[in-house]
Amino acid sequence: MSKILTRVLLWLVALVALLAGLVYALTYHPRDQEDVPVACNPEAPTLKAGQPFRVLNWNIQYLAGKGYVFFYDLLDGSGPDTRPSKEAMASTLEEVVRVIKTENPDVVLLQEVDTGAKRTDFQDQEKILAERLGYACSASAYYWKARFVPHPQIMGAVGMKVVTYSRFKIDQAIRHQLPLIPADPVTQAFNFRRAILDVVLPVEGGESLHIMNTHLDAFAQGTDAMEKQVKKTHQVLRNAGKTVLIGGDFNLLPDQAARARLHEQHQAYYNPESELGIILQDYQSMPSLQEVQQDPEKWFTHYPNDPLAKGPDRTIDYFFYDTGVKLLGHHVRREDTLKISDHLPMVAEFQVQ
Repeated sequence: MSKILTRVLLWLVALVALLAGLVYALTYHPRDQEDVPVACNPEAPTLKAGQPFRVLNWNIQYLAGKGYVFFYDLLDGSGPDTRPSKEAMASTLEEVVRVIKTENPDVVLLQEVDTGAKRTDFQDQEKILAERLGYACSASAYYWKARFVPHPQIMGAVGMKVVTYSRFKIDQAIRHQLPLIPADPVTQAFNFRRAILDVVLPVEGGESLHIMNTHLDAFAQGTDAMEKQVKKTHQVLRNAGKTVLIGGDFNLLPDQAARARLHEQHQAYYNPESELGIILQDYQSMPSLQEVQQDPEKWFTHYPNDPLAKGPDRTIDYFFYDTGVKLLGHHVRREDTLKISDHLPMVAEFQVQ
């Protein structure tokens, strides 16, 4: 009897080890900090101190467009859609390219760019956009990647990146891992690996400029993940010095008044007091707190796919910057972008001091 029990236990241990190995092989395991490849034309110009440069930030929702309510768009996960159509992706691509070319930014920060994902027919959207936009330099970082995700609404490969394109020379690109949402080991293995992509631009006549691109978690209710991710972001900014700016989808409101304006069901996504406080205290922002308090609608950046939202109703995308960078003109492009993504593009002109 003892021999049979021993054999059973050994088989169980072997099975668990096999499953653990399979999960590890299917999923993504980046280091806390690592260099990522930079693609750069050797003829790319160098940014000069005092030279104005224009930056566009946009979560493009993997070129899906606005015609869907995806399963994750509703708090209970009951949205009816799992993927966009080929036609929607093709038309949205044209619109994204049109807007970016019209704004003519020197640097483009994009979030939710799919590469190798089943839901977008395994497109390399970073490459597609690079070919259409024609920027001299680029870098990217995955923050969701797995060969197969056994979720009933996914059941296939995932791959999603933050991508930065630049007209100016990029010397280095670094991926900084952000804290994960607490979960059991298997769930966490298949979940997002949120990150900051930090590209370093040499500056003629000044200190190198760090331009960062990020997308914080959106499904962290009931955990301290957002607080930890903001603290890590603050630390990465501090370590970069004064000549730094970051843009991205932070999935956080600027203040309590912004939460109070939302539909009651949507308030559940956010804590009463925004976790952004530590960054707002030490860094300047676009939009500023004063701007969002004086004219909130002008600075709304998110138009949820949830049918309860009748239009853009909150600000969750921002630029933050330190004293080595000066903000010039800035706006949220709203008039012709409401059907392109669930986020609106932000455009700002900066200058290295």
